Amino acid sequence: MDESFVDDYVNSNEITKNKNVMPQNLEAEQSLIGSILFDNKILEDLPSNFSSYYFFDPLHSNIYDASLSLIDNGRLADPLTLKNYLSDNKHNLDIDIEQYLIDLRDGVLSLSKARFYAEEIRNCYVRRCLIVIADELIHKANHPSIDTTPDQEISNTEEKLYNLAEKDQINSGPSDFKTVLASTTKQINSAYNRKGKLSGIDTGFSGINRHLGGLNKSDLIVLAGRPAMGKTALATNIGFNAAKSSISDKNEAILIFSLEMSAEQLAQRILAEQSTIDSHRLRNGDIDNDEFSKLVVTQNNIHSLPFFIDDTPAISVGQIASRARRLKRTNGLGLIIIDYIQLIQGSKASESQGRVQEISNITRGLKSLAKELNVPILALSQLSRAVEQREDKRPILADLRESGSIEQDADVVMFVYREEYYLDKSEPSQRENENQESFNERFIKWQDKRSAAEGKAEIIVSKQRHGPTGIIQVQFEAKFTRFMDLVQNERLPDQIY
Repeated sequence: MDESFVDDYVNSNEITKNKNVMPQNLEAEQSLIGSILFDNKILEDLPSNFSSYYFFDPLHSNIYDASLSLIDNGRLADPLTLKNYLSDNKHNLDIDIEQYLIDLRDGVLSLSKARFYAEEIRNCYVRRCLIVIADELIHKANHPSIDTTPDQEISNTEEKLYNLAEKDQINSGPSDFKTVLASTTKQINSAYNRKGKLSGIDTGFSGINRHLGGLNKSDLIVLAGRPAMGKTALATNIGFNAAKSSISDKNEAILIFSLEMSAEQLAQRILAEQSTIDSHRLRNGDIDNDEFSKLVVTQNNIHSLPFFIDDTPAISVGQIASRARRLKRTNGLGLIIIDYIQLIQGSKASESQGRVQEISNITRGLKSLAKELNVPILALSQLSRAVEQREDKRPILADLRESGSIEQDADVVMFVYREEYYLDKSEPSQRENENQESFNERFIKWQDKRSAAEGKAEIIVSKQRHGPTGIIQVQFEAKFTRFMDLVQNERLPDQIY
């Protein structure tokens, strides 16, 4: 985190005149530091996220950091032990640091109020940050940039407000290795304690879960495929499975941005899948009384799931970010699904630079958003027509449209491939001058191949930063627009990969 951000702002030449009116409470800072020096156990009563950059006075920030380091190492923090660590600091050259520490300790009136002082110090810090954000916004509104639209300014400001509300910081910056190492060790310990359980969001597919460990926080996962492969159906299935898993766990929302289909169309697909009623007949209203009753029961069972659909067309990354931040604040957020990347509206500035650069900016923005919100983003993507020109129609990374940026920014790239679809389109017909026996042999080979591929699909993991690549076999039921784990030879899905 960039704890000097507000201090740099306060000390800048442009607003030195405002320094005296910046929110602060030096008496609360002195009382808190004095309480810690009087009794080091006071630190245990402070909020776990209280940080040294909340202090307005740099000297108090230095004293707090030095005290924390000594106490963390099992040592005493008092005026005698601290003075040598603070005497050479640039902020302390004009004072007798030992005497100042003694005065702080001896001036303590009540140890029980330390946590209230900490709360007041943080409140002043937040108000200073709000002034910084507001002043920046006013300056940029009065001095607009050609490359930045008002909507982008709104998005940038929202991002800063979100970071301030969620993380007590405006911008992120370098973190010392000790902090990073502690966080990493915590993650490893958490993984060890899971004893084989998923590290990420449950997709509902055992093969995908095993390959990826679920959908992991801050990852950009790209799911690509040619039309009719079922990528929207698979993404919807994953999202809905995640929502069902979430309601029994953290109850975090699953948010899908459907740029191609309406919310109603997507809901129909979900109802067809969950009720196992033919989606075509459901769409046409061609269902009997028993099926209608089944539909009502299904609706009652799933209506309260934390599943949100935004079907705004031609939405921008900034708008996606704004709505996702708002939902995370109000409902919590576990997963974002976007259908699909090529329909996201790029910025005006990138339009003149060509479509490849525009897509590059979009995928970079999505990856940044995944990191900012600390949630996985599952983004669908089109494939180029190059697939159709090859004999082997299985997609590869080079088939991604505007593939360079998508492949580069994604943590995981998966493809959906259904051989059954291509076999249906290539049913053999008898050639000119071909005898019946030869045609029959060719037709039987096609028929056997078609039979073997029927109802099956492949999820091809072609890129993964943190794990293996490979092919996952799944089952696809077109009439229900549903993917499922594939069961073969009477074995359970967990046994077949």
